[in-house]
Amino acid sequence: MLVYIRNLYYLSFPVIIGAVLSNKMAARLSDVDPIHWATPIVLALVVFIIYTVDRLLDVRKDALNSTGQSLTPRHQFHRKYAPILWRLVIGSAVLALVLTFFLPSSVVKFGIVLGAVCIAYVGAVFRLPAYHPALLLKEPLVAALYSAGIWGSVWVQRPTVSTAEIVECLMFTGIAFQNLLLFAVMEQAESPNRPMFSLASEWGASRCDLILRWLTFVIIGTGLALCFLVEDRFAQRSALMLALMSLTLYGIQRYPAYFLKNERYRWLGDGVFWMPALVL
Repeated sequence: MLVYIRNLYYLSFPVIIGAVLSNKMAARLSDVDPIHWATPIVLALVVFIIYTVDRLLDVRKDALNSTGQSLTPRHQFHRKYAPILWRLVIGSAVLALVLTFFLPSSVVKFGIVLGAVCIAYVGAVFRLPAYHPALLLKEPLVAALYSAGIWGSVWVQRPTVSTAEIVECLMFTGIAFQNLLLFAVMEQAESPNRPMFSLASEWGASRCDLILRWLTFVIIGTGLALCFLVEDRFAQRSALMLALMSLTLYGIQRYPAYFLKNERYRWLGDGVFWMPALVL
């Protein structure tokens, strides 16, 4: 059983479920309820495709560059099962394509644009040299694209978007960036003799710690402020939940020694995106 759970974890299952739950929260906040039945399925398939292809290309790029660096357990898994995973990616892409015919036209148009951006991003990451400065944009870009897929697919089904929704979307994007930067810092701590090229290695641990701390304060402060500035009860609850998500990530940052054991930071760090289920 533990092997199956670990494999689901390597396949980004926590991230996929978190994206679906976050999308449902965004839909309820935006009064697009119920959203089209195919929307969460396509979203889950697309998140799986992007994350899996990104890691498969990472593994292939590492082999081509012959860096000699040891791979993480997640990347070792993707290298070992690469042929099967490529088939899963192709099957998921075909299924997602079929389901797009059932989606509203506004969602399809949005998906085409966002999909093109994601393909361009993944292709650029694969083609750029290992230490190209543009790769430092990975964390903020992935956070922005992840949030755009979750919130944008809802907003295009509405004629207008409220200020509270925009603010909570920005809070969510900040949390996604906090998650990715925290993971980069923890990966550096895991392998100090094998530094990975990221914002964590560029900025250093102390500066990243300061940025993450202030990001947490800003997100929590914004969430508390929304509770006093908006009258919608669900907007208040979702704002508090976003604040708690950021606070949970800050807890990981505060106790790195504990959360580095057995990659606990990854389990809890990805698990925070399941927390919206508590307010649905």
